[in-house]
Formats: sequence, C-alpha cells, structure tokens
Amino acid sequence: IEPTVTWGTTPGQGIGISESIPHPEELPEDKRDTARRSQDHMEVDPGESMEGYDIDVAFLGSCTNARLPDLRAAAEIVKGRQVDESVRAMVVPGSQRVKAAAEAEGLDEVFRGAGFDWREAGCSMCLGMNDDQLEGDERSASSSNRNFVGRQGSKDGRTVLMSPEMVAAAAVTGEVTDVRDLPKAEVKA
Repeated sequence: IEPTVTWGTTPGQGIGISESIPHPEELPEDKRDTARRSQDHMEVDPGESMEGYDIDVAFLGSCTNARLPDLRAAAEIVKGRQVDESVRAMVVPGSQRVKAAAEAEGLDEVFRGAGFDWREAGCSMCLGMNDDQLEGDERSASSSNRNFVGRQGSKDGRTVLMSPEMVAAAAVTGEVTDVRDLPKAEVKA
C-alpha cells in the first residue's frame, strides 16, 4: 500500500504520496468549497504533489499512532540519521506502558541520538497542549489522527497527517518524503 498523506484540513483529504492534489472541480459538488478553503489554508495548489512540502515540526505521537510497533518502525528510519536542522522533532509515546517498553528496547536512545526530543506519554502536540504547539504558520508532519485548523495550537499552522514512518522520514529530510526511498536500519526488539 502506498504511503498516504493529507493535503487539506480533514483526514479525508488525503492522497497517495505519488498522487496529485485534486482540483476542486473534480470533486463532488458538496466537497468543493471545503477543498478550496483547505488548499488555501495549507498553501498548496491542485495538481501539485505533497512530496517535497517543507516541514518545521515532526510530531511522532498520539494514542493512535505511537504504539510500540509504530515507534519501532519509525526508529528503523531514523537510526543512523539526524533530524534536519530546520526541523523541531519530538516523540510522545502513546502510554506510560509503551514508553517503558520502548525505553527497555533502547528506542528512546535511537530517537535522542537522531535529534528527537523524547517526551512523557500524553496528548502533547496532538491537540496543542502545554508548550507543544505550532507557532505562527509552521508546518507539521504529524502522526496524530486529526488536522483541523488550529488543532496543533496555531490557527495559521498547517498539519500534514501521515504514518509514524512517514513522520520519521520527514523529520530527517525536512520535507514530506516517500519513506520507501529511505533504507531502513535494523532495530532490535
């Protein structure tokens, strides 16, 4: 299955990484206005690809996509690499139990070694809690499950939803990247 990313402000506005952002006129009439508003907010144009869309923040977390298998898969991408210098990256395990298990496997060290912040389990940037928020018009690669306007703390911020592996790839390249183009490293389970 091809990796999927969102181009708009709802989880339903997604495309395969090799696909083009749809033209609103090609969508059902009741979805056209929402698509136009979403494209304006995200600063994307119909016909473009999301691959290469620059990011400022990589959020690998949330209760839905920060389970132990998710963290292992993302660690296979970041091991031996560094977070792009233009990116602020964080990992927020999905629960205290997941955090403890990941630390027992040394996954926290893989992420820290690559330049990620390793955080306590919790909601964090999934809904813009504490200081974990987008600032201004920052762009986020996020493994959370919602991306409506303002979700990550800034009404001008832009959130691209993707899998944990895709977030890891975006973190190390500084842009939305097809994770299949990055060789994986072995991470012991």
